[in-house]
Amino acid sequence: MAESSLSRNFCIIAHIDHGKSTLADRFLQMTGAISDRELKEQLLDDMDLERERGITIKASAVCLQYHASNNKEYELNLIDTPGHVDFSYEVSKSLAACEGALLVVDAAQGVEAQTLANFFLALEQGLTMIPVVNKIDLPNAQPDKTALQIQDIFGFSKDEILFASAKEGIGVREILERVIERVPPPKGNDQTPLQALVFDSSFDVYKGVIVYLRVFNGSLTRGKKIKFLGTGNVYEILEIGVFTPQPKPVDRLSAGSVGFIACNIREAKDVRIGDTVTLLEQPTDQPLPGYKPSQPMVFCGIYPMSNKDYTALRVALEKLGLNDASFVYEPENSASFGFGFRCGFLGLLHMEIIQERLEREYGLNLILTTPSVIYRIHMRSGATIFIENPTQLPPVQDIDQIAEPLIAASLIVPVDAIGPVMELAISRRGTYKSTEYLGTERARLIFELPLAEILVDFFDRIKSLTKGYGSMNYELKGYVPGNLVRLDILINGDPCDALSCIVPKDKAYYRGRALVEKLREVIPRQLVEVILQAAIGTHIIAKESISPLKKNVTGKCYGGDITRKRKLWEKQKEGKKRMKQFSRVEIPQEAFFAILKIRD
Repeated sequence: MAESSLSRNFCIIAHIDHGKSTLADRFLQMTGAISDRELKEQLLDDMDLERERGITIKASAVCLQYHASNNKEYELNLIDTPGHVDFSYEVSKSLAACEGALLVVDAAQGVEAQTLANFFLALEQGLTMIPVVNKIDLPNAQPDKTALQIQDIFGFSKDEILFASAKEGIGVREILERVIERVPPPKGNDQTPLQALVFDSSFDVYKGVIVYLRVFNGSLTRGKKIKFLGTGNVYEILEIGVFTPQPKPVDRLSAGSVGFIACNIREAKDVRIGDTVTLLEQPTDQPLPGYKPSQPMVFCGIYPMSNKDYTALRVALEKLGLNDASFVYEPENSASFGFGFRCGFLGLLHMEIIQERLEREYGLNLILTTPSVIYRIHMRSGATIFIENPTQLPPVQDIDQIAEPLIAASLIVPVDAIGPVMELAISRRGTYKSTEYLGTERARLIFELPLAEILVDFFDRIKSLTKGYGSMNYELKGYVPGNLVRLDILINGDPCDALSCIVPKDKAYYRGRALVEKLREVIPRQLVEVILQAAIGTHIIAKESISPLKKNVTGKCYGGDITRKRKLWEKQKEGKKRMKQFSRVEIPQEAFFAILKIRD
């Protein structure tokens, strides 16, 4: 390992699709970490999902050897981070392991909402920032205009801004030289007790849990016994290494280094992201600050299609939870689907990614219930409870007040789209706060909205209204009381707990009416009549029915006495009554997302 003065730890932060992963690819190529033959787009995005969607989901760490213009050999530890608002927790983890950050801005798109959010995250950590205007090769690129925006919004001087095209390789060497010049070498002392921060982990079938570390003080060598301060678990180090980007064993990780260890840890839950690792024989008494725990914002139930897959689902969730600390889950039981899990996510994209990973990587066939948020319930008894499932709502007579989560949304939109975007936000119960103009063509709108109102299609609508140029970032503000009720859906008189939701009372009738009409379209006809009802408590507010499939039981009767046909019809009617009493209605997966598409 390089001495700390010849080492630099930095990450790349930017809005989604501003070229972070392409820039990381170019760094790998330029430093000789990979050959031109091995190069493929988004090399650090090793998930199929990341490649297909063109987004980074997991932060990736890689160690590069770079021969600088001053003829010294530097060790650069690069962490590529996600840009989507749902994965901002991954960004905050990466920042804690670095001293510097490249703030990348698209020359055609300019500064966007997540650029601002990531900038302030890096500022809080005290990181040295290097602004980079990327994609200057695009036909519609406006690098000078984007540079002015960066100067106005972030306060950088003109000389600090670098121009590059990661795709074409323009300006990439200058960026690495600037990293060496501006980013301070990591501080730390090899002789003091070991303090290493766990900033990520993954699971290997043969080696168990692979722990990703940033060493702040002390050093790690193979064969030493280590202790995790958070859990108190003790293990022996069997393997130490760095990613180049392939795993490469090394003898030692010293202060300032970023690498991984394997200790034959078999249980995913034994490793906590943000924990401090120290040596058993010479422990530190001072744990590192770690991370502020992520707060799940969206919850839904995940159930196996077949009950025999329950154990496989539990194992898969454990493995996913290992390297995604922002994903939480706990067992739950549903009258409609049996045993499953209540899962918490940072947003809808996060939920979608987890569902796809469970289905693809673990071959599971799943049912997901309607997403909901956490509500705070003030009881008449004076107690306060939090619920993340509408079915947990106490009886109405016991409730004093229901409060829902409120967010502050920062919307960056073109000036000519301000009107339609404000109209959309207000229609979703938004409260206007302020407008700030970012140059002559774009503005930043601040709104306070209930989180439940942006869960579905809100961002899609903003993209549509702004012709793709709008962006959004949000943070939780707290809770606000609301006049809310639980809307239940009854199928043949039985409540379907998976379709229950909490809605504003003045919108309940319209939502209930629209929902049963939508369910009538998506639930296939059965052998018996299906009655769909929307109810608030015991009050039915909307009703639809799906007529049964008909079988021509008298088809073989040619003429003859009519009483013979009547007997067959009566027999059919009795049979259908019994079926209605005992049958379970088949509900397709799209029915559970029908509620998402409905607007008042």
